[in-house]
Amino acid sequence: MVPPRSYEHPDPDEIVIPRVLFALSEPLRLNMVRMLAERGEVDSIDLGPDLPRSTLTHHTSLLRESGVVFVRGEGRKCMIKLRTDDLEQRFPGLLNTVLSSYEHAVSETEDEDEA
Repeated sequence: MVPPRSYEHPDPDEIVIPRVLFALSEPLRLNMVRMLAERGEVDSIDLGPDLPRSTLTHHTSLLRESGVVFVRGEGRKCMIKLRTDDLEQRFPGLLNTVLSSYEHAVSETEDEDEA
């Protein structure tokens, strides 16, 4: 039997705001974070089923290395979830603010498209 893959994650006190903001600044990664906030833990492939595997790996690795997500291997799956508690402890309200701003921007864009 093959041992499960292991991933390195920053300790909560090593999560720094510039890296988190950089990770959240890219629309594709921000959409992944939004999906995780809605669904909880998912197989990483569900975050970008139409993306090339290398692109998906790049973006999920950046989110993991910045401390935004926690990744664990489960058989052939790569399960990923938000580090909500760690982010809230380090930067209270940040994740909720970013996600609500994202939702507001998306709804404004949709309203403009309909007009």
